[in-house]
Amino acid sequence: MQKKQHKARPAGQTGFTMVEIAIVLVVIGLLLGGVLKGQELINSAKVKNLAQDFRMVPMYIHAYQDKFRALPGDDGRAQTHVCPAAIPGCTIDGNADGSIGGSWDDTVAAPSETVYFWQHIRFANLTSGPTDIASANFLPLNSEGGRIGIQSGGAAAPLGVSGSYVMCSAGISGKYVRQLDNTLDDGDPEAGTLRAGATTAAAVALAALDDGAVYVVCLGV
Repeated sequence: MQKKQHKARPAGQTGFTMVEIAIVLVVIGLLLGGVLKGQELINSAKVKNLAQDFRMVPMYIHAYQDKFRALPGDDGRAQTHVCPAAIPGCTIDGNADGSIGGSWDDTVAAPSETVYFWQHIRFANLTSGPTDIASANFLPLNSEGGRIGIQSGGAAAPLGVSGSYVMCSAGISGKYVRQLDNTLDDGDPEAGTLRAGATTAAAVALAALDDGAVYVVCLGV
């Protein structure tokens, strides 16, 4: 039986057949799908890390209160409660007025109870991190490199968030704000217990939220 002869390409032909083009398009589609899926997983992991920060801080407060019957940062007997025997006077006592004094973004240059909050919970072994305020890495940062902090709530609370305490996390992209708000609150960054803004003066409306911009996100506890 005579074998079927395949028609050879004419000499000098450099184009692709339809089958070859189809194969290339399928491969490109698979690669793009993998890249997009990988980016989606990365974004999801970042949002989980950011959300975990907001979930952990209230746990630190409750654990410290259960152990010492005082607020970290505000603890009037912090030196007695948390200082190791080898480091007497390792921290500063709070004024024990029942609130965490200062602003969530106060610095170590002029430390308030909001700064000593982190030192108290670290010496109490509730979380890890430097206990020396002079350390360059003392102030906690989120996974995006933005500052994390906490302060007491009230009329002057950032972004008008309600709650006994307000935790804020800075430098968060708008695309993460959307997911965070859906995860922890009502999906509206201008209302609810979680709000976001370019500054802490006013919350941004959902329609005006820019995925490429960065925001301060605050949650009432």
